[in-house]
Amino acid sequence: MAIGSKELAADELDTFENERLVEELKKAKEELFNLRFQSATGQLESHGRLRAVKRDIARIYTVVRERELGIRPTPAPVEAAVKAEKPKKKAKADVDTDAVAAADASGTDDTTDKKEEAK
Repeated sequence: MAIGSKELAADELDTFENERLVEELKKAKEELFNLRFQSATGQLESHGRLRAVKRDIARIYTVVRERELGIRPTPAPVEAAVKAEKPKKKAKADVDTDAVAAADASGTDDTTDKKEEAK
């Protein structure tokens, strides 16, 4: 791709989560606004940058729409995958409260004994 920012190539946008795509879209729109303002006041140095930013915005919109339609897969969140690998160690108090919650859900009368144990 000759024109456009190299960091917002379609392959790169595929790896972004939806929240990051929205952030990139906001940044690109702000940059486009600033470039248009510079153009109107005669301070714009590179007119090709206007075209490149417009294409970046269109590229982001395309990726978002394709994800909505199911054409392009949404990447799995990286943070959730890392958290899933590391199981949390429960404290003794947490285990007892879990048992109380399970007993409450089952409707048994043993909950008062387990609540006293949790204290």
